[in-house]
Amino acid sequence: MIDSLVSFILGLAGGNAALAIVLFTLAVRVALLPLSIKQARGARVREKLAPKLKALQERHAKNPERLGKELNALYAAEGTSPFAGILPSLAQLPFVWLIYRVATHPTALAGHTLFGAPLGQQVAGVVANFGLISMPVLVFAIVLVLLVLVAWHSSRKIEGPAWMKLMPFGSVVAALFMPLATGLYLVVSTAWTAGERQVLASRPL
Repeated sequence: MIDSLVSFILGLAGGNAALAIVLFTLAVRVALLPLSIKQARGARVREKLAPKLKALQERHAKNPERLGKELNALYAAEGTSPFAGILPSLAQLPFVWLIYRVATHPTALAGHTLFGAPLGQQVAGVVANFGLISMPVLVFAIVLVLLVLVAWHSSRKIEGPAWMKLMPFGSVVAALFMPLATGLYLVVSTAWTAGERQVLASRPL
């Protein structure tokens, strides 16, 4: 099944696996755009409700059950929910898993590379096979640097405690232990997310 899926997507990309991953990622993000708009709308609603939320938390600090009901009612009145902000991330998990399965499949990406770096190998495997000073390792390093830059840009836009600002760097950690194909997916997806937030923040929703 995985071989058939890969063959189909590769056919659409003219046999270029790296391009196929980029096109697949863009297709996923376009499909998830309604959830992203809902996420942006939810973020604006939470900003507007911040004073009321704080007041409720102070009023019902000793009654978590009552607080939960009041918060749900407040969000419902605005047509959103506390979970709207994480929907796009959760919705992407099956696609990340699929890319990982394809990248680790014995034959799906065999022989396919990105500027000489095998798409189905992790950074440790690339170093072991090609040496630390090599073009494939440089390609992997560039992917990681791009992820760091996007994560840094995204973290600057996050308002909240320090641990929340570290969340965008999770993609960098993931890319260190996943095949290059997954890292490529994460680069395109996180860059899309950063641009998408910039656009949606400046438009009425």
